[in-house]
Amino acid sequence: MKVIKWLALTALVALTLAAVAAGWAYNALTKPMNMTEVTQFDVTPGTSIIKLGNTLADKGWIEHPLLARLAYQLNPQMVPKVGKYEIQPGMNLMEALVLFDSGDTVFYPITLLEGHTFREYLAAMQAKGNIEMTLLELSDKEIAEKLGLEQDSPEGMLFANTYRYHDGDTDLDILKQSHQLLQAALDELWSNKAKNLPYKTPYEALIMASIIEKETGVPAERPLIARVFISRLEKGMRLQTDPTVIYGMGERYNGNITRADLRRHTPYNTYQINGLPPTPIANVGKEAIHAALNPGETKALYFVAKGDGSHVFSNTLREHNAAVAEFQRFKRRKDYTSTPTN
Repeated sequence: MKVIKWLALTALVALTLAAVAAGWAYNALTKPMNMTEVTQFDVTPGTSIIKLGNTLADKGWIEHPLLARLAYQLNPQMVPKVGKYEIQPGMNLMEALVLFDSGDTVFYPITLLEGHTFREYLAAMQAKGNIEMTLLELSDKEIAEKLGLEQDSPEGMLFANTYRYHDGDTDLDILKQSHQLLQAALDELWSNKAKNLPYKTPYEALIMASIIEKETGVPAERPLIARVFISRLEKGMRLQTDPTVIYGMGERYNGNITRADLRRHTPYNTYQINGLPPTPIANVGKEAIHAALNPGETKALYFVAKGDGSHVFSNTLREHNAAVAEFQRFKRRKDYTSTPTN
């Protein structure tokens, strides 16, 4: 009987100790970590649960590194995913380990602006400092191939928008997102376009949208600008828009356009060529595409910049020349100013 009582007492003590240990472990795993502000934490390649425990203990966030191993024994399916994570005050060890297992890493924003070229997009991504740049040394054609484009140039094939990316994402990752959004928007707007437009393909509409975007920063003017250019195409007139000349000049452009520049033939000089240039001259958002496919109502064939970002629209060349005299007599030509003359 004494042996049985001793065994029973031993079992009771063992159960009690196990309960106490279990209670301590539960409290240790579920109490908030010792931190007071939002902190970013890097899980690097090759990081194990044991290494995580050591790092968290070294930071003073948890009491003992073996707590991480205990948590893993409770959930052996957990595998820390590489990336940068945001740890919130009040988060406990179990919640942190679940976060690392989820791969829900920190997102960063980047805004790709309307009217900018794809090379300017690459420069904006490079300036972020945490995007892996893989396209800078490639030609336009090589980049177009990586994006899966039918065209030889990626110009205009990206959608102006704000994107979220993870630390270490590549420039190609972001541009693929951008192209997919552009294609979706273009498909939607093309299917709901106005009738009797002079475009054979959505790509031609995109070229027009890029010119509209570069011509005005005033949203209400986009449909009017579109109608002017469409009317000129319908009448067999040249577009004569300075932004296309500037784009064709490339690095030669220094802030001014000379008469010699207007006379110099390039595939983009719409003072010299008929119809649209061969590619878009910038990337756009939905508004410019909508304007190109749903132009406003005006009889104007000309417009000239007033100097405040807006334009004066004229129906006849005489009215236009008067407007030019009023607003630009003492001004040199400036970037993104259009003064078509015939």
